[in-house]
Amino acid sequence: MFEHKYADVNNIRLHYVTAGKGKLIMFLHGFPEFWYEWKNQLAELGRDCQAVAPDMRGYNLSSKPTDVEQYRIKYLIEDVRALAEHLGHKKLILVAHDWGGAVAWVFAMRHPEYLEKLIIINAPHPIIFVRELRDNPAQRRASQYILVHRTPEAEDILSKNDYTVLVSSLLSDGLKEGYFTEEDKKAYIEAWSQPGALTGGLNYYRATYLGSFTGQSEDDLSADSSLLTLAVPTLVLWGEKDKWLLTGNLEGLEKYVPNLSIKRISDCSHWVIHEKPGLVNSYIREFIEG
Repeated sequence: MFEHKYADVNNIRLHYVTAGKGKLIMFLHGFPEFWYEWKNQLAELGRDCQAVAPDMRGYNLSSKPTDVEQYRIKYLIEDVRALAEHLGHKKLILVAHDWGGAVAWVFAMRHPEYLEKLIIINAPHPIIFVRELRDNPAQRRASQYILVHRTPEAEDILSKNDYTVLVSSLLSDGLKEGYFTEEDKKAYIEAWSQPGALTGGLNYYRATYLGSFTGQSEDDLSADSSLLTLAVPTLVLWGEKDKWLLTGNLEGLEKYVPNLSIKRISDCSHWVIHEKPGLVNSYIREFIEG
């Protein structure tokens, strides 16, 4: 049912998984995941769309440029555009989580003509995240991990004892509660163990500064809001128990996203996609068919 393919685009090779035919719906994963994050969505949406989930650059089986500069947002959004065109589509629906969501927000600002609809899952609009980091001490505390991920020691910290930190962060609750299996754990460890993959994922953190998402300097975060506004119909799903990205990131979002729907999921965390895949799928389908 799933086909594994490669696309040579934007001076790199992207591995992607595709299911089904029809209009394009592309899924962008976050850290520390890979295409596999979306396996339940590929199965569901692939019934009547072409559902595609790439390994983003730096991850798993995709190219892993060694230069940190190659992980700046301008390259990441171009990967998305180039992959859509490689697949023969000038219009797509974009679904994205975490770092994939950061890329998707900027893609929607820069390339609205490509987007039919946008679905964001637990990923803050960049200018609102900047505001929360500036004004909300709880969000600053919750974001301390970003500083760790930017250090030279990050690979050693995260890979130690067979990726204990990553397993604990992403998989442990699910292994206890049954929404992750030992097979899933094996797949993740295999992806993290690809040569250069952990560094590739961490380079997203190293390549960015908070103003870079908006195209503004760090000294000028009072950017022209019209540059940060998107007209595309947008659904935001948010697991409210996210301990890294707090719900303050939803406040004032309508200023930048006039055509906005928000679904708060009170009993789920940052990993809502895994915790309640059926609910996530139903919200996605309802939105794209509406």
